[in-house]
Order: sequence, then structure tokens, then C-alpha cells
Amino acid sequence: MKGRLLIVESPTKARTLSKYLRGFEIEATLGHIKDLPKNTLGVDTDHNFKPIYIIIPGKEKVVKRLKKVAQRSKEIYLGPDPDREGEAIAWHVAEELNGKRAIKRELFHEITPKAIREAIQSPTELNENRFNSQQARRILDRLVGYKISPLLWEKVKRGLSAGRVQSVALRLVCERERAIQKFCPREYWEIIAKLGGQTPPAFEAKLIQSHGKKINIPTEEQAHKIVGALKGEPFLVSKVTFDRKKRYPPPAFTTSRLQQEAARSLKFTAQKTMLIAQQLYEGIPLGKQGHIGLITYMRTDSVRVARFAIDEARKFINAHFGKDYLPKAPHIYKNKKHVQDAHEAIRPTSVYRTPEAVAPYVNKSQYALYELIWKRFLGSQMSPAIYDQTTIDISAGEYLFQAKGSVLAWPGFKHLYKEKEELVSLPPLKETEVLKVKEIVPEQHFTKPPARYSEATLIRELEEKGIGRPSTYAVIISTILERNYAGKEKGQFKPTELGFLVTDLLVENFPDIMDVSFTAHLEDELDEIEEGKVRWVETLRKFHKVFKANLKKAQESMATIKSSGLPTEVIC
Repeated sequence: MKGRLLIVESPTKARTLSKYLRGFEIEATLGHIKDLPKNTLGVDTDHNFKPIYIIIPGKEKVVKRLKKVAQRSKEIYLGPDPDREGEAIAWHVAEELNGKRAIKRELFHEITPKAIREAIQSPTELNENRFNSQQARRILDRLVGYKISPLLWEKVKRGLSAGRVQSVALRLVCERERAIQKFCPREYWEIIAKLGGQTPPAFEAKLIQSHGKKINIPTEEQAHKIVGALKGEPFLVSKVTFDRKKRYPPPAFTTSRLQQEAARSLKFTAQKTMLIAQQLYEGIPLGKQGHIGLITYMRTDSVRVARFAIDEARKFINAHFGKDYLPKAPHIYKNKKHVQDAHEAIRPTSVYRTPEAVAPYVNKSQYALYELIWKRFLGSQMSPAIYDQTTIDISAGEYLFQAKGSVLAWPGFKHLYKEKEELVSLPPLKETEVLKVKEIVPEQHFTKPPARYSEATLIRELEEKGIGRPSTYAVIISTILERNYAGKEKGQFKPTELGFLVTDLLVENFPDIMDVSFTAHLEDELDEIEEGKVRWVETLRKFHKVFKANLKKAQESMATIKSSGLPTEVIC
């Protein structure tokens, strides 16, 4: 009998681990090996929601090989990703190997030589609560998908689908579009004075008050009347206020924040971001250094960072940027409520592997995402940026104008982690100084409707409302697009007529399932299952009671659209 067997889910991860582990045979499952069957519900709702798992078609040879290798191994280690899906893979592998020998669980939060050694020296057990949480989510999704989708086929058309989280996300997109459609723009005017002091630069001030009260100018007539009243009035500096503000750096990325920032600055879809992040985590061949994971595990909702990583970042900052860029004490960021904190924030496995150092070994997209992660983490431990802000109040008869300026006095973290911002420099002015009036300009404006969701703003909305979890956002978004429930215009989501139709039917007939707070509460319960606070069967039982009642009513009363045809966006 040979030595030790380590089973992971990814061939890339297996190759990276094989460079550092001697005496191990390392095999990959190529993802999940078991799942619910495709052609039936696969859940016994009458017997505690017992799932009926099968070997995924095409994975028979993989399972056969794992069993064969396991028979000649003294020790078996299971090392799929350290999250719910990884735990499900590990659990199903353990079931197939029949538990003939002790099976140990390995959690690789990063894939570097040091982290690999530490993980192997400190194996843990399979986490039943985490597996049950994944199992509960899978069953919930199956119940909704396999019960509602056929109803849509019957009432609307074949090929449609409903999803427990997907459909609620689509509802947000549809409701935003309807708010845009119903929006009536309101006209308003602003009056801008273009002024100059004794020294340059010239600057602009906006009218904010009349007779000591906030001013509202709804019409062009009123605007021109005020402009007329201002002619000949002296513009005097009545008050100058100086303030110094510190802006502290944001924490290292969570999954959702990484997806949002990559969408905003790199124009990456959430799906692309997660694919590249997985590659960076599993390992990149770095020449003589071998395969090394460049970032920590990329599915996390925590901003916590290991102390040794903070210490390493502080040494790097001191050496490469100087002591002025290093705060006296490290920045420690607090997590929000309901954060699981199972994994660190996303960070480089070593700040000494700079983007420039890894550039020869990665492709363009990998480099862009790694640079984003590296700069965000290193910046999170740098000194705050300092802004000098000036507010100037200017009186003109009964009217009050105001000018605001802001200049960057010290870049701090912004020296590294740059963001677009508009800075305004004002001239040095003294109180009672008389200003030169170059021009008084009335400007017409209209209130704007709410913006359509981009990937970044939709992910932020899902996160804030507690719909889904960061690891599911990419799938939610891609499904909405693939099903033609929404399209994209200039990078923003616009629901199709089909998306509106399906959403309206589901909201009317499944009010609880489509309710945002109901969905968010269910996500919290899934977290509590993982924490061992709630029994997974009880969560399913409560959900099924509500769902079953909604389903029965919908089967009887949902309108049939088939006979009347589907609306299209083609203008006849």
C-alpha cells in the first residue's frame, strides 16, 4: 500500500500542489462528482427532503479512478476549496470512498509553499454543518426551479426558467426600469457667478440662498429676474472657512467589492473576474519559482487580514515608499454584521511578488486583476490622504453665493491606489474682499431618473439587500442574460418584454418567493445552518410550507399567455 492521497477539485490546483508535496498522489475531481438528477426533482419532500444524488454523467471514470487510487493509499486527504461547494465535493468523495480509512480535510486558504505545509500539518475534519448548508441551498434552488419552471412552460412558453435568487434579482432590474419609465423630469435652474480675486485663478460660485433661506429656482423667468437683480451688486467675501480632512484607505477586497471594482475600472464581467481570480488563486507558473498561488482564496465576505500579511505590507511600504507613507499603527478593519469571516479578505500571498515581477508570466487580464488586488491591499495599509478644503461665502445684496475648493495636500494611499476625483483650486481670498464679476450665468437643469443597473451597481444592490451571496452573483447575472430576461445597453441592464412578463407573473403568483426580505432572511438561515444554529431540514420544511401554498394557488389561477402570444420589442 502506497503513501498518502490528496484529492482536490481542479487539475491546475493539483499541478501546483504536486510541486511542493512529496509522498503524495494528487488527483482532481474536475468539479462536483455528484448532484441531483437532471430529469427528475431528486428530492423526497415526504421524507425530510432527502436528496437523491447520482454520479454526474461523464464523471464515472473519475470516480472509478479515485476509488482505485484510494485502495492503495494509507491516508486520504480531501482538499477542495474551503467553502460550501468545496465541502460538498469533499463530502461526496468521502461517501464514494466508503470511509474505509480515516479521511482528513485540508483547507488551503492560499496556495504557497508555506501555507501548503501548514495546512498539511494541521488537517481538520469534514464539516457537516457547512455541507448541510450547501445541501439546503441546492434543494431550495431545485424546488423552485423544478416546480415553477414547468408552470411557466405551460402558461407562457417552453424553455423559460425561474430561480430562487435569480428571479428576485431580475425583479430589481424590472422595478428599476419601471421607475425610469414613470419618471417625470422636473425643470430647475442654477445661477453661477464667474468671479476673480486679486490673484488667480478665476473661479465659480453657485447661488445658494436668498434672504437667508435656501433658494429654489423652478423657471427660466425667475432665473433671469434674479440675474437682473444682481447687476450692479458688489460681490463681497463674507466668510472663508478652511478645513483639513483625512481620507482613509478602503480595506482589502471582499468578493463582491472585487467584482464591483473590476467591473468599474477594468470593464470585466463578474463571471470573468471570478474565473481569473480562480486562476490566480490556484497557481501560476513563475519560472524557476514554480507554480505559486498569487492571491488568497477569492470567495470571502470578510475584510480581516492575517497579522503576518499586515506586517509584510508595512515593511514593504517603509522600504519602497518611505516612513511618511506608513501610519504609526496598522489599519484594522471591522466586518459588517452577519459576515461569516471564514476566510481572509482577498490579498496577494506576498506583496513582494509585485505586478511588475509577475508580468512576464501572466496574460493581460490576469495582470490587470492582480494589479488591482495588489494595489488595493498594499494601499489599505498606507497613510490616509489629506485634503485641504476651502469654503467661501460671497454676499451680493440679499443673495448668498458659495464656492468650494479641495486640493490634495498629501497623497498617502492615493499615491498607489488612484481613483478618479475632481479637485478644485480656489485663489487666496480675504473676508470683505471685493471680487470682480466676470459673468453671471443662469443654467437650466432637469432632474434625472434613477440609473439602470450596471454589473457593479447590481452586485452592490444584491449585497446590500442580502440577496444571494458573493460567490453566486456571477451566476445570477449570467443566467438573467442567457435567458434573455434582460439585455445590456451601454453596459447597463435593460429588461426585455419577456423579463417583464415572467417577473410580473411570478410576483403576482409567488409573492413570498419573490419578496426581497423573504429571500434575504433565507440567506441568513443558510448562514446559520453552517454555524450550527439551525437544522437544515427545519429551514426546508418552513420554506416548503409557504412555497407549496403559493404553487397550488398559481397552478389554479396563473394567467395563460400562450394563446395571446408574447409581446416583443419589434415596432409594427
